[in-house]
Amino acid sequence: MSSELNILALYALLVCLLVFLKVSGATSQLGIGYLMSARDEKRELKGITARLDRALTNSTTAMVLFAPAILSLGQVGAFSSSTLIAAQIFLIARILYVPAYALGLTGVRTAIWLAGFAATIVLYIIVLMAV
Repeated sequence: MSSELNILALYALLVCLLVFLKVSGATSQLGIGYLMSARDEKRELKGITARLDRALTNSTTAMVLFAPAILSLGQVGAFSSSTLIAAQIFLIARILYVPAYALGLTGVRTAIWLAGFAATIVLYIIVLMAV
């Protein structure tokens, strides 16, 4: 398996960790009974758990954009040192994004997000140039 595909798998594990952290926080805030219910009564998450929930939503969106780029690169046989660097930048940025969001570091979080997003765009440009 290529390094880029390994990075995709590592990122998927990061998203799984975020799901676990969000559910753990939600369980302590809202209670297991509410989480197992139909949730007709709306309750809001607060604090770090709410920020983790938003980070999870953002991370899922990032996965939706990153995964097809990596899979497309594999399909056209375009993995290179450039794609590896871009994938590494993406993964590092996404790893840093979670604590930056959870801790409320808004300016830093935005810069980190931009680095990961730019790396994703680079991957798509490389795919399009290879086709």
